[in-house]
Amino acid sequence: MIGRRVGIVALCVLSLVACIGLAWWQWQRFESASGSWQNLGYVLQWPLFGLFPAFMFWRLRKLRTQRPPTPAPAPAPVAPPPARQDDDEDDPELAAYNRYLAELNAQENKR
Repeated sequence: MIGRRVGIVALCVLSLVACIGLAWWQWQRFESASGSWQNLGYVLQWPLFGLFPAFMFWRLRKLRTQRPPTPAPAPAPVAPPPARQDDDEDDPELAAYNRYLAELNAQENKR
């Protein structure tokens, strides 16, 4: 765990150093005769890119400590009540469908 953390910190530092080097390079391009305002924009962006891995490491550690407690297991499903027979008398198709559902439920309960 400590070795992993040291590796992540080293990667964050390396990222920052590399991006500051790129910002310095863009600053030199901005000051040159062929430089433009776009180079100055990159001078401002590169350090932010270099800080991003460190920010993500900090943010993930913060989220890990704020993890909500694990929820209680869900209650077992309750079998639906059997269909009322007086509703089925009016519609034979509905009665057949309800019998089919009751058979499926019975098979599922056997498992």
